[in-house]
Amino acid sequence: MSKGTINVSVDNIFPLIKKFLYSDHEIFLRELISNATDATLKMKHLANIGEAEGVEYGNPMIEVKLDKKKKELRIIDQGIGMTKDEVEKYINEIAFSGAEEFIEKYKDKNGKDAGIIGHFGLGFYSAFMVAEKVEIITKSYKDEPAVHWICDGSPEFTLEEAKKKERGTEIILHIADDSTEFLEESRIRELLVKYNKFMPIPIKFGTRTETLPKPEGAKDEDKAPTQEVDNIINNPNPAWTKQPTELEDKDYNSFYRELYPMQFEEPLFHIHLNVDYPFNLTGILYFPKMTNDMSIQKDKIQLYQNQVFVTDNVEGIVPEFLTMLRGVIDSPDIPLNVSRSYLQADGAVKKISSYITRKVADKLKSLFNNDREGFEKKWNDIKIVIEYGMLTEDKFFEKAQDFALYPTVDNTFYTFSELKEKIKDIQTDKDGNIVILYASNKEEQHSYIEAAKEKGYEVLLLDSPIVTHLLQKVEGSEEKISFVRVDSDHVENLIKKDDAQISKLSDEEKESLKTFLDGVIPKEKFSVQLEALDSNANPFIITEPEFMRRMKDMQKTGGGMFGMGGFPEMYNLIVNTNHELVSEILNTKTEKKKERLVNQALDLARLSKNLLKGEELTAFIKRSYEMIK
Repeated sequence: MSKGTINVSVDNIFPLIKKFLYSDHEIFLRELISNATDATLKMKHLANIGEAEGVEYGNPMIEVKLDKKKKELRIIDQGIGMTKDEVEKYINEIAFSGAEEFIEKYKDKNGKDAGIIGHFGLGFYSAFMVAEKVEIITKSYKDEPAVHWICDGSPEFTLEEAKKKERGTEIILHIADDSTEFLEESRIRELLVKYNKFMPIPIKFGTRTETLPKPEGAKDEDKAPTQEVDNIINNPNPAWTKQPTELEDKDYNSFYRELYPMQFEEPLFHIHLNVDYPFNLTGILYFPKMTNDMSIQKDKIQLYQNQVFVTDNVEGIVPEFLTMLRGVIDSPDIPLNVSRSYLQADGAVKKISSYITRKVADKLKSLFNNDREGFEKKWNDIKIVIEYGMLTEDKFFEKAQDFALYPTVDNTFYTFSELKEKIKDIQTDKDGNIVILYASNKEEQHSYIEAAKEKGYEVLLLDSPIVTHLLQKVEGSEEKISFVRVDSDHVENLIKKDDAQISKLSDEEKESLKTFLDGVIPKEKFSVQLEALDSNANPFIITEPEFMRRMKDMQKTGGGMFGMGGFPEMYNLIVNTNHELVSEILNTKTEKKKERLVNQALDLARLSKNLLKGEELTAFIKRSYEMIK
């Protein structure tokens, strides 16, 4: 037996590891199983290239054993193992990564490694975050004695020969009193599923009972035979590691349910990522059915590094607008810090992000071109992602012109170029601008929509929370195009033409009417405007100026003019001087009746605008009943 001191540059590195290196103590199990996987993959690689003569690779697995009474947790592999010299080198010299050295030695001609996970040499020491003592019993595939290493969390260790005959390594953790949660079977299973669900080597954790078919001639009441089998908690060959040609739609849907067992709806479609130059990246992204609430749909994509789970926060790798998707991304080229928990700034990440954006755009264009009808049916379920992408990513905005849809209130879908061609003749104003009318709520803006449709205008239905921002961007990219919400003005004023209506009222009558209305209608809520409209148009019409409403909407969603969201609600009240009711109001001699007619007409306009609520709605209903007595 030999004794020694671990070669570190501080008196005791273990408290530092426990406090600073890893943000979550649970990471220890991920790191130790990653090391076991590395050791197994190394053995496979050496066997494949003929550098392990007489050694059978076999069908190795990693086993996790728990002994609550002894307060022990064991991780056992059948990998490459270590000699005494290798233990001295890789365990006692902290931060010298055996994986790093192995990669450099055995890279292929193209510079690719053998899928080795560890790159920092510190993963093993995460064991001391939860253990008061750690043992290693290991035997190399080489014809050398097994060794037994013991350390109690101080820089001192013991190293002696062991009796182990099988190739591989066994790590024994003597769990500390402040970490007894890791002696619970349910906790270990939770961590194995979380971090190691798709590791490339089978991982055994206990056994399970399997029911076998009944033998021939068995009676119905006879119990089916059972047997105890290894409980393998992972899928070593997940869908994203395969080629798209090997998979069918049912395979992709099955993998989706494996990723999200509590998600009962099928995904709308998937995108398989597979690139090996200028970086390595594989993965599958799914478009689920979306809602307009963007925040609750984020952080569903899982990031892996060589099939080891890293995080479900992929911000920076995946463009922000695609973080609402689901699925898996796996890349050994994504740079991580030593604890694998946070991304480091790197040019490769930008390239990966651009690649993912391009792949998603190409897939959407293909779906649109190959099955436009099916794409239109999915539009309401995916539009929030596409619209957000158009708003935030200029390259995606350009590509989306080929497949982004603009639906009408009548459920007709146009691309932007189709829409312009459709409306240019009837919806061009006197200055040559094409005016695109839209509604954000079919029910609340119904009367305004109907008025526009009677004029032969197309009205789009654009109801996502970011539509105001997006319209600003579209207007900025197009000449002589403007979007106007259908309730922002009277229909005659939405698209200004040369012809104008002549008022039935004289200037003197208009001045008298305006004076009376200003005295009755609350100035803090409405700006009264007298206009000569068609006599069939409503007498009172409430509108909200497009510019003012846009600024308020943008403020609510984090943009626009500062403080606009706190402004009081102000509306224009357009009074149609050519309507019979307006003439009646002007000619009524009784002030009380005159005021009553104004309030009734105003409340009808407010009702049409969905502004009449609470006490004011109750008063309107009461007044209406009194007027029809």
